[in-house]
Amino acid sequence: MTSRKSITLLLLALWCSAAVVVGAYLIGESRARSDIESGSERQLHLIALNLESVLEKFETLPFVVAFQPEVTQALATPDNNAVIHRLNLILQAIQRQAKVSAIYLMDRDGNTLASSNWDEPLSFVGRNFSFRPYFYDALKGDAGRFYGIGNATGEPGYFIAQPVYPVAVARGKGNPAGVIAVKISLSEFEETWRSSEDPIALVDKSKVVFLSNRPDWKYHSTVALDANAQRDLADTLQYAGRKITPIRDLPASMHAGFGESVSQPIGRLGWQLMLFPSHARIERSATLTALASALLLAIAAISSWALYQRRRRMEERMASRRALQQAAEELDLRIAQSTEALLTANQTLETKYAKLKETEHILRSTQNELVQAGKLAMLGQMAAGMTHELNQPLTAIRAFADNAVTFLARGQIGPASENLTHISAASGRMGAIIGQLKGFARKSHETVSSVDLAQSILASAALLDSEFHRNGVTLDMDVPAPLSVVGDAVRIEQVLINLMRNAIDAVEGATTKRVSIRLQRQEDDAVIAIRDSGAGIPEQVAQHLFEPFFTTKPSGKGLGLGLAISSSIVQAMNGQLGAHNPPGGGAEFVVRLPLQQTETPAAKGEQLVSM
Repeated sequence: MTSRKSITLLLLALWCSAAVVVGAYLIGESRARSDIESGSERQLHLIALNLESVLEKFETLPFVVAFQPEVTQALATPDNNAVIHRLNLILQAIQRQAKVSAIYLMDRDGNTLASSNWDEPLSFVGRNFSFRPYFYDALKGDAGRFYGIGNATGEPGYFIAQPVYPVAVARGKGNPAGVIAVKISLSEFEETWRSSEDPIALVDKSKVVFLSNRPDWKYHSTVALDANAQRDLADTLQYAGRKITPIRDLPASMHAGFGESVSQPIGRLGWQLMLFPSHARIERSATLTALASALLLAIAAISSWALYQRRRRMEERMASRRALQQAAEELDLRIAQSTEALLTANQTLETKYAKLKETEHILRSTQNELVQAGKLAMLGQMAAGMTHELNQPLTAIRAFADNAVTFLARGQIGPASENLTHISAASGRMGAIIGQLKGFARKSHETVSSVDLAQSILASAALLDSEFHRNGVTLDMDVPAPLSVVGDAVRIEQVLINLMRNAIDAVEGATTKRVSIRLQRQEDDAVIAIRDSGAGIPEQVAQHLFEPFFTTKPSGKGLGLGLAISSSIVQAMNGQLGAHNPPGGGAEFVVRLPLQQTETPAAKGEQLVSM
């Protein structure tokens, strides 16, 4: 009797558990469906905002281009090849700057007179697009909009068109003389949508998918099209004459995921942006909820069994408590021993850390001395050129002084005054040269500050001016605007001088001796590119270019430390120094430094960390 009662209670418990699990599955399914639909609507809203912004960004482009004087000139004199060619170049420049697919001008008959792709094999010039809806909408004086596959290129795009009026006719007051159109590619959205596991589709007013992260759905409809809709698509060649069939008619593997969706209207052509939430996620969430409820039931059952066993194990616990107390005492002893060992190890580590700090200080001092030695070595290499630079003013001063003495002896105060003025100018030039040398030779204190890279380039070039002239090297500098970084001005000039001297050495045996320096901004970095017209960097040399004591120069002309020191200086300012052989020959060294931000370490008086 007791056994039958136990079986009955067990079956009743199993039935109740199954009911709870099924109920949890249904509740989890409902909540997951609601959450996924809400998330899909938010995701769809963000996608729609992004797409709307792109469509609206180019809405006024054809309107503005229509006011170009060359546009009305081309419509007035379509046989004037000079005007047409000039307009082609203008449209091409605007297209490249605006980053659109094409811009082209049509006359009242739909014939294309000029186009931004005039020099390409699939040029629009000479083609007739009067059958496109955007053309006859614009010819009526309204803005024309259309999406379709290009009749010339076979590439899909969004077309925006505006009427062009003659010069003497006010806009909207007469008949347009032609139509200007812009073609925009929306294919980048498909690449972005591919990161979503849910199908996303953009459909036109006829319910035809023309943009989707499911390639098999493109140019298929979400519903079956009637004969009128098929005929309209065929007349406008919107999808290049393709026969549009419903997505449901595709093989099962190709229309997987098609079903319930959330949608949002977008654009001015009756488009709908659709997102198809994955049912697998709903089922997975519901299954997890059911499993969680089953797990809770299992835990409850195990807990009940544990409570049942608790009484039987009370005596065992009393016996084990004494054993645990003994184990705790042994553990306390081991902890005390381990603590003592840790204290000893900590003292050892503190001693080693102090030695490491001392070693770091020695290494930093050694590197600073090495950087200063590198600057002095550069000054020694520039000595001959500086001697020549100083010798010329000295010779001029001597000659002018002798002349001034003669003029004063004759009582000719005016000529004597002019000679003294020349002596003052020559002395000023010598002072400027010596000042540049003193500024470069002084020892850096590693204090960071705001450095104008344009000024550093000009100062470095001035120090090497005699080197360039003596070696017959032409220096081209492109320093359009000042760019500021946080660093040490003296060390930056040391890097630039080292790279310029290497460039002078590189073009020593070249037919054309030319060195160019270019300063530009790339995102949040300032980039200095120093390029020479030499033989370039051999492949076997490029692998060891920035290693200490590696040099390709003859003995006595370098220790191989210049590029290693320069790389270390640039890295200390969170920058990069690289080299490569650009197309066209020669070698190019590129210094990349982060631009100064609103709040920099220099504002807090911090020090530059030496590498």
